[in-house]
Formats: sequence, structure tokens, C-alpha cells
Amino acid sequence: MVATQIPWSSVIRLDQVGETGRHVELEASEETRTAVAKPAGVDAVERLRATFDLTRRGRDGLRVSGRVTGTVRQSCVVTLEPVLNEIDESVDVDFVPARDIADADRADDEIVLTPSSDEREPLLDGTVDLGALATEFLILGVDPYPRKAGAAFEVPKDASDPAGHPFAALAALRKKGTVKE
Repeated sequence: MVATQIPWSSVIRLDQVGETGRHVELEASEETRTAVAKPAGVDAVERLRATFDLTRRGRDGLRVSGRVTGTVRQSCVVTLEPVLNEIDESVDVDFVPARDIADADRADDEIVLTPSSDEREPLLDGTVDLGALATEFLILGVDPYPRKAGAAFEVPKDASDPAGHPFAALAALRKKGTVKE
């Protein structure tokens, strides 16, 4: 088994969240932002901040809601020039003990996915890694095709020449009658 290195980790235990809840604010250091850039698939993470409100769900569950905001530097898909994109993702995740998810999976013969499905994540050893959660939501917010404002793809002039397209030779053979249909 290969150990996965988590670039940003901020673990909180369930017993650190009181009955009235807990507010947590995280700001990634320069070293952390550099480490997060690679799994996020961006050139750089200029800014990364997360704010979470943690609420107990029964005795063994936890609800995490809040926002992940940041600025990432990417390369424009048209011009290859650097582009800064703002990330603003809302977070709303319920964590339950891993045994509860396993029990629910065994009880269900068929999984039905609907927009209102109860999405739950496992609470491993009574902890939640808020840094890893923030990293996941940052990655979800990254534009897979960043484009600089006003950048537009222009078709090369020689591509409009019908004789220059890849199948021009086959078309010429077809006109001569040497290609069977």
C-alpha cells in the first residue's frame, strides 16, 4: 500500500467540538499553498483560506459547513499566458462513524443516486481533517479550461484550404474512381 501524502492537514477530534459547536478558520502558509498546487493541477495557489462551522450530529456525528476561498494561477488554454482565477466553494458535509456507513451499505441491495441523496463521509477514528477537506473543495472549484479574458481561438489560415485537410488525398482518389464504396 502506498501512503498518500496530504499537502494540508488540520485534524480536529470529535471531542474538541462542544454541544454549541465550534468555528474554525484556516489560512494556508506559503509552503502549504506550494504543496497544494500540484494535486490541484495549477501553476500556483496564491491564496487559500477556509472557514468552517462544526456542529455535533448526535453523539458520534459531525456536520461541517462553511466556505473555501482562494486564488489560483493557471495557464490560459488559448494563449498559455498566466491567468488568476478566484475560487469560492461552499462546504456542507456530514461525517458519521465509518461503521454506520458500512452498516448502511450492507442493508441496501440497490444504490439509488438522486440530487437529494444523503451524502455522508466517514469519521475516521473520531477525527476530521479540515485541511484535506479544504483541499478537496479547492480542487473542485478549479476551472479545468482557464481562459484569459478576451482570448479567442483563431483557426489557422491554412486549415480553411480544403486541399490541405487530412483526408484530401482520399477524396482525390475517390474522384478518380480508385476507391471502392
